[in-house]
Formats: sequence, structure tokens, C-alpha cells
Amino acid sequence: MDSKVARLPLFGGPRAWHSSDWTSTDDRVRGGSSHSHMSCSPASLVARFYGNLDITTLGGAGFASQRTTGEDRSWDLSGYDGLELHIAGGDDKLYTITLKDETAPKRPDGRQESTLSWEFDFHAHGEKRIFIKWADFKPTYRGKEQEDVTPLDLTGVKQISFMLRSFFGVQEGDFSLELVSIAAVRYTYYRDDPEEEEEYVNVDEKLGTVSNRPNSRGWISWIGQCFGLS
Repeated sequence: MDSKVARLPLFGGPRAWHSSDWTSTDDRVRGGSSHSHMSCSPASLVARFYGNLDITTLGGAGFASQRTTGEDRSWDLSGYDGLELHIAGGDDKLYTITLKDETAPKRPDGRQESTLSWEFDFHAHGEKRIFIKWADFKPTYRGKEQEDVTPLDLTGVKQISFMLRSFFGVQEGDFSLELVSIAAVRYTYYRDDPEEEEEYVNVDEKLGTVSNRPNSRGWISWIGQCFGLS
């Protein structure tokens, strides 16, 4: 049996990348020297999360991250099974995608307070899609996994971020992760043969309608679809 997937595009794909959607939160807020950037534009097919992870300033610790902007932004993802990352390429470092269901208050100095985060770590090299079930996101506070916490409120996800952390000296230096899209996905039924490729249906975020849309068959085919060549 072939599976079909309802997809809610969040960034990329049919929803263009905008640099105004992202801002840096690097270890410089704690006196470090790491820096990150999100290079993207409405005309670009791929967004690039890149920068330099410095571990010398903080004695082996360090992180660089990009998070979504907008204090009043919210996504209702409760009708979906998880997130799909379509990755164009990477450097095989261990990255983290983080979700938050509350907006962190700011301190008098303008820095944001630490709040509970929901994290998933992944390696990225070459083009691939990664499906992350909600249960795979682990609750953490300041990087430490927590127990007996209130589940992630999927009706009001407030923030999405990408991070590269040092893991206490394991990773450092220049980094680069290329992203095609981020989408929430819902499996309408499951296939018997896990080796078969999925066929996707696209969900309109505002209207809630579903329209048939074939899944791309590899990177070249995907580019052809974007430019109307296939």
C-alpha cells in the first residue's frame, strides 16, 4: 500500500524563505564569540544556516543558533504527526532543531530568560528528508533533559530554531547546513513497503483544503518542478 502525507509548509517549498523570519541567538549573549547567520530570500530555493562555533572563549562550551522572529507568532500543529526537514546538504555535524510553546520574557538588560525547550538532534550530509515524530522531541532546560514536565502544547508552537552546540568541545569551527523546507506532516495511511517513496498531498494553511501533489523524485526533479520544467 502506498502512503499519502498531508503537509503543512512552514518555511521553504511553496512558502518562500525570508531573512526577516530569522534572528541569531548565539553564545555572545553569555560572553562567547560564536556567530551564526541564516542566508535566505524569497528568490532562493535553499536557506543556509552557517557561521562559526567558537569554543575557546567559554572554555570548551559554545553554541550558535537562529530562531524565528515575532513575539505574537504561533502555529497550531496539533493535527499533525511531526515535522519534516528537507535538507539540501550539510557538513555532517550534529545539529539541533528546537520548538518552544511559550515566549521567553526579557530581562532588564534585554536578554531573554531561559524557558523549557523541546529538542531533536540530527546529522546532515547530502540531500535527504528527516521525519521527526513529536515524541522524538525531548524536553530540556538550558540543554539538560527534564522529566515530569507538561507536554509540548502543539496548538500553540511559538518558536522554531536551529542550533549547533559544542557538546563541550566535541564540535567547533565553521559550519553550514542547507535547508529546502520545514513542514508539519500527517500520515493519512501507512504503506506496507517502507522502501517505496511517499506521495504527498499539500495542505493550505489558511483554507485547510487538501490538494493532490506528487512528491519530488530526487533533487533534480524537485528543481524542475519549482521552475515548471516537469
